Amino acid sequence: MEKYIALLGNLWPEFRQTLREQIATDISLLDEIDEKLLSNAGKMLRPLLALLIARAAGATNTADSVHVAAASEILHNATLLHDDVADASALRRGAPTLFSLMGAGPAVMVGDFWLASAVRCVMDISVRDRIIPLYASVLRFLSEGQLLELAKSQAPDGNEADYLRIIYCKTASLFETTCQSAAIAAGATQAQTEAAATYGNALGMAFQIRDDIFDYADDGAAIGKPVGIDLREGKVTLPLIGALKRSGKSAEELLAQAENEAAVQAFVRENGGLDYARERMDAYIADAVRALDAFPASEYRDALSEIAQFVGSRRR
Repeated sequence: MEKYIALLGNLWPEFRQTLREQIATDISLLDEIDEKLLSNAGKMLRPLLALLIARAAGATNTADSVHVAAASEILHNATLLHDDVADASALRRGAPTLFSLMGAGPAVMVGDFWLASAVRCVMDISVRDRIIPLYASVLRFLSEGQLLELAKSQAPDGNEADYLRIIYCKTASLFETTCQSAAIAAGATQAQTEAAATYGNALGMAFQIRDDIFDYADDGAAIGKPVGIDLREGKVTLPLIGALKRSGKSAEELLAQAENEAAVQAFVRENGGLDYARERMDAYIADAVRALDAFPASEYRDALSEIAQFVGSRRR
C-alpha cells in the first residue's frame, strides 16, 4: 500500500494528524489505549480509498476529504472494539485485544468513545448535511449485521441471501459509505458519486468473501487469522454455502454428521466451496473496477483499480 500512499502527497500525513486530533483527550489512560490501537491499525484501507477517490474526482476542498477519511477509520476501529467483545476475541491482527487485556466493560466504553469521535469528525465536514444521513444509515447497518449474524450462528441454515446481507451490513456498508462520502466531499458529479458507492459496495463484499475464504486455508499462520474460527462460532460463510449447494446437503445435516472441524473443511474443499466463493468474489471485483469508468483516467483511478485486484489476491 505504500506506493498508493505516496501518490497522496501531503494528504496522508494530514489525515493521520486529523485522526489523532479527533481522538485526543486529556485522559492519560485513554490516550495510551488509543495510541496502542493506532499502532495496530492495519492497512487503513478505508481512508486510503477515500483519499484516492477524492483525488480521482479532482477534490479542491481537501479538508473535507481528510475528515471523511478520518471518520471512516475511527468508525471502523470502534466496530472492531465492539466485535471483539461480542466474539470474545483474544487476538486482533496477532496482538492481544483490549477486551482480553482489560475486559468487556473498558473495551465497550473505548469503542463508544471512538464511535462518538467518528460522529464528531463527520460534523466537521462542510457538506455534512449530505453525509450525515449516510453515516446514520451505516451505523444501523453495522448493528443489524452483527445481530443477524448472531441469530444465524444459533441456527445455521446456509441461506446465501442472509449471508450476503450480513457481509453487506458488517463490512461492505462502511466501504460504500466511505467512498460515497469521499466523492461528495470532493465535489464529484452525481454519476461519479454513484459510481464511488458502487465501487465501495462491491469492493467491501469482495473483501469479506476473501476473509471468509481464509477460514478454510491450509496455513492459518501465513494469513494472520486463526483458521476455522468461523466454524467454531457457528458461522456458515460462502465457501461452505457453495459446497452445500454443489453437494445437495443442508447445513444442519452436514454439521450434525461431521466428526470435527477438519471434516467440514475437507468437505468444503472436496465439493468446490472455495472455487464457488472465489467466483463470486471475482465478480464483485469486476463490478468495482467497472464502476471506476465514471472517473477520468488518472494515476488515482489506476490505483483504485489495482487495489480492487489486490483485495482478491491478498494473503492476509
